[in-house]
Amino acid sequence: MAHIIVVGNEKGGAGKSTVAMHVATALCRLGHMVSALDLDLRQKTFGRYAANRQRFLEKSGLHLPSPRYHDLPEVDQASLQPGENMYDRRLSAAVAELEPDSDFILIDCPGSHTRLSQVAHSLADTLITPLNDSFVDFDLLAHVNEDGTKILGPSVYAEMVWNARQLRAQAGLSPIDWIVVRNRLGAQRMVNKEKMGAALENLAKRIGFRTAPGFNERVIFRELFPRGLTLLDLKDIGVKQLNISNVAARQELRDLIKALNLPGIEPDF
Repeated sequence: MAHIIVVGNEKGGAGKSTVAMHVATALCRLGHMVSALDLDLRQKTFGRYAANRQRFLEKSGLHLPSPRYHDLPEVDQASLQPGENMYDRRLSAAVAELEPDSDFILIDCPGSHTRLSQVAHSLADTLITPLNDSFVDFDLLAHVNEDGTKILGPSVYAEMVWNARQLRAQAGLSPIDWIVVRNRLGAQRMVNKEKMGAALENLAKRIGFRTAPGFNERVIFRELFPRGLTLLDLKDIGVKQLNISNVAARQELRDLIKALNLPGIEPDF
């Protein structure tokens, strides 16, 4: 049975698609069959990332480990049962089709609240929530007081994850392993960074998630997207000497994969 990884955050700009593509490619390089879905049916950033990769590899004559990207299947409206949601059927049909031949199914969710995103969260064995190191983004998880030191209560996204957990429990499925990834961290030690860390640690105990370090803000990620590449592909395309920033970014990816604690995974790239 495939392990389902959902990358979700209802706020755009947190680096979801970058994290999704790097996690998926890392798992492929570790010898696993990875299928991928993009539930942002309008923007499809992850889908375009995957398409860029396929086009670049074909043009370059390269064969690199890559996730198998799939669009959601179309469904005939007449085939739906009374009260059945079209999007529910499309997502469940996609997962049912991919599961027999996949070790992992990675689902990238849109940066907004949608029916597809709701359903995907209830399917997650592992939920990855990239979060920019800012109280603007933290507000997605919880409301805090004016100086950021006291949590006043959970916010909309945390409540949605809670509902997904309840649905899984009712279905007799294992609990979601929720990991909040601190993404786009600055290198400097700042008061805001320390406050964010303390607030996340406090909230993690209250609503049940783990935290993991993500990627620092680096130009390399923006440069890789048009070719659909990841940090793990640089040597394969002829980059003989990685600079310090690239080496550090690879280590960040290794640390992230290790922190996810996925079944059967020991990062050795």
